[in-house]
Amino acid sequence: MTGTASSQDMTGTNPDKSGEGTARRILVVEDEETLAAGVREALERQQYSVETCADGLAGLERIREGGLDLVILDLMLPKMGGLDVLKHLRAEGRDVRVVILTALASEQDLVRGFELGADDYVKKPFSPRELLARVEAQFRRSPGARGGPAGMLELPGGIKVDLKRLEVHRDGAIVQLTPREGDILEYLMKNRSRVVTRDDLLLDVWHYKSANVETRTVDIHIVGLRRKVEPNPAQPTFIQTVRGKGYRWFDD
Repeated sequence: MTGTASSQDMTGTNPDKSGEGTARRILVVEDEETLAAGVREALERQQYSVETCADGLAGLERIREGGLDLVILDLMLPKMGGLDVLKHLRAEGRDVRVVILTALASEQDLVRGFELGADDYVKKPFSPRELLARVEAQFRRSPGARGGPAGMLELPGGIKVDLKRLEVHRDGAIVQLTPREGDILEYLMKNRSRVVTRDDLLLDVWHYKSANVETRTVDIHIVGLRRKVEPNPAQPTFIQTVRGKGYRWFDD
C-alpha cells in the first residue's frame, strides 16, 4: 500500500451486506503497523468491519474463532508464516476467503499459495483502489457454492477429471484441485470452441468489475493447473496457449 487512503482513492460504498444488514467482517494479518492501519482505514471507509493481527499465530487463532468473511494475509509474518497459516486453516476445513499480500514472493510461492487455497493475491506496494477491487471481487462469488457437472471427464493418457469432487485421477493417484482451479477448468471446457482471454477469466471466473488490473493471477493459476492435469506440463496438451490471445481447451 502506498500510503493512507484518501476519499479520492476509494469510491463507492460496500455493496455486500449479510442478510442481517451487518457489515462484512475482514481480518487483516499484517505485521507492518503502518500498512495494517492504512488497510484498515481504507476498508472501514467502505463500511467493512475490520480487525487486525500482527503475527501469523494470532491470526490463525482468530480465524479459528470464526465469524469472518475474508482474510487479508501477509506471507512474511512473525511466529507463523502466511503459507503455514493458510495450510492449517484449509486442513481444518475453513473455507473463509483469503487474499494474500506479497512483496518478493516467487511464482513458485504464489503457486503454492493457490494450491493451499488462497483465492487471490495483491503485490506490494499496492493502491487502496486495487485492494478494494480484489476484496469486492471475492464478495461477488459464494465460497463453496460451485456446482460443477457430476461424473468423470476422461482425457487421453488415462487422466480422469471429476469437477464435482475437484479431483484429478492419474497414474493411480488422486490429485486434489482447488475450487478456483475447478472453476477455471470448467470455464475452459465450456468454452472449448473459442479462445478464452485473460480478460474473460478475470471477469467471469474472478468476478472483477474490470479486467484493467495489473495481476498475474491468471497465469500463475494456469501454471498450477497444468501441473495437475497435463501429462507433460512443459508441453501442455489440454490447456493450450494461443500466443497473444489467451488459452483454449483441447482434448480431441
